[in-house]
Amino acid sequence: MLVRESFLWWIAAIYLFAFTSFYLQIPGLYGKNGIIPVDNQLDLKNGNEKSIPKKFSSTPTLLWFMGDYGLDAEQSLELLSIVGMLLAWFAMITPRVRNAATFLALWIFYLSIFKVGTIFLWFQWDILLLETGFLAIFVAPFALIRSRKIEPQAHDNLTMWLIKWLLFRLMFASGVVKLTSECPTWWKLTALTIHYESQCIPTPLAWYAHQLPVWFQKFSVVMTYVIEIALPFLFFSPIRSLRLISFYGQLLLQILIILTGNYNFFNLLTIGLCISLLDENYLAKWFSVDKEPTDKGTGALPTGVQRFIGWIKWLLTAWAMLMLCYWVQRLFTVRFMEGNQPITCKIAFTKASFNSALVSAMPITVWIGSISLLAEILTTIKNSIIAPNNVGQKFFTTLKSSVYIIAAIVLFCISLNTHCVLDPKLQKSLSPVIKKWYDDSKSLEISNPYGLFRSMTGVGGRPEVVIEGSDNLNSGWKKYEFYYKPGNVRRSPPAITPHQPRLDWQMWFLALGSYDQNPWFKSFLHRLLTNQKEVVELLQYNPFPDKPPKYIRSKLYHYHYTRYNFARGYAGLVLL
Repeated sequence: MLVRESFLWWIAAIYLFAFTSFYLQIPGLYGKNGIIPVDNQLDLKNGNEKSIPKKFSSTPTLLWFMGDYGLDAEQSLELLSIVGMLLAWFAMITPRVRNAATFLALWIFYLSIFKVGTIFLWFQWDILLLETGFLAIFVAPFALIRSRKIEPQAHDNLTMWLIKWLLFRLMFASGVVKLTSECPTWWKLTALTIHYESQCIPTPLAWYAHQLPVWFQKFSVVMTYVIEIALPFLFFSPIRSLRLISFYGQLLLQILIILTGNYNFFNLLTIGLCISLLDENYLAKWFSVDKEPTDKGTGALPTGVQRFIGWIKWLLTAWAMLMLCYWVQRLFTVRFMEGNQPITCKIAFTKASFNSALVSAMPITVWIGSISLLAEILTTIKNSIIAPNNVGQKFFTTLKSSVYIIAAIVLFCISLNTHCVLDPKLQKSLSPVIKKWYDDSKSLEISNPYGLFRSMTGVGGRPEVVIEGSDNLNSGWKKYEFYYKPGNVRRSPPAITPHQPRLDWQMWFLALGSYDQNPWFKSFLHRLLTNQKEVVELLQYNPFPDKPPKYIRSKLYHYHYTRYNFARGYAGLVLL
């Protein structure tokens, strides 16, 4: 119950961050005079009542129907965002609103926004929020208005297991793709020597992290592999101490990312998923709540037997940690105090051997998930039978639990299609029924593949696009300044989590490609040439506030962090 309520509160907070951040940027990004007017995408004027349902099936968004109420597409986006913000806020402040109906509405609103958001919403955290939000509908109590008393449900552990499975897929895939991409920096363990200055929007602490010695950066990459690939297998351990170790490992990684990079609500959302690794008694200690032992079978045993079982669990935990250290040392050749380096390490396996191990490991992950799900299903059935006091309640609770069990099985099967993208051969071997379920639900974004930092960019310096305007082609070029992305080398990087400035993010992707691959950029420059108020407000400084420039250009530079002895402690970027 505490686990469920903590998770739902956290997801409500993430929804509040996401809707608020998006709302502030609607006019400049999607308004009639914005970079990508949403009216042009939906083409409501050329539609008719018969074609709307057909369009909705391919692009499920409430915007198709809001024109009937006199709202244009921009106003519809604003209304959905405002209502989403209010619902999320009420869900945070009162448990009575944290029900399935509320989270269904939040999910529908965000899906409606996502489906018309195009390139400015095509981020992994947006699809992760949609998938998490969809699962939250099942986690939340099924009631329009909840009673004041918060009651546990027989299926609570089952629905929280779906969250745990999503967390496993997210972390395991994020670790694996770093190696399957064959990016040299990940294989040489040098990725973090580049990451802090090449990421989209660094924080002030990112400069300090960049100054850390190379041996520490390499060892940090090794620990990233351990946390993302090895520790997720402990998510399903029956031993509580191993689950807690995996929880704190994930928590540590997410906090460090938040401190050194501005990834909006992404890492906060991942922390929310990690709540599924905790149990009622552990959270009760956090909140200083008296809680009855959940393991009644163990509590009924004699003290000596309980102590013996505790020792066995302690020994198994110690053995698991020793084995983990052994394999880390063996696979990454970790050496302490060798030469003049406190720690040295390098990958001791080949790309071929890793791919072979991955092919062997993928079916194991599916089996672990299946067996763990079966255990939760049996627990749900047991809780449904023993919890109620009378036959009528037993029947109703069992019937309700059966619906959740069927839903959990279907959602797990659908997720296998996206989980198995790591092994195409295994993906092809999935049942045609599973593939059909996935294809039929694909437009709802309820299951997606993940993989963070697949390859490291900015190896030769951070590419950065700088926009300049002028009234004279030969001189007088003045720079436009963005609020958050690196530009002015005399300005320290900002800390803006959980806000996501979507234009600043796309400018980072633009620098990695070309303007031909980013048609939105031409529209953006056109808006600057006309001094369009809604778009200019997305920028911190407009050098032509009274009259737009006659000419505009973009130049590609490469940025590098200053070194400490050069900058005398100044945390910034140097333009080369």
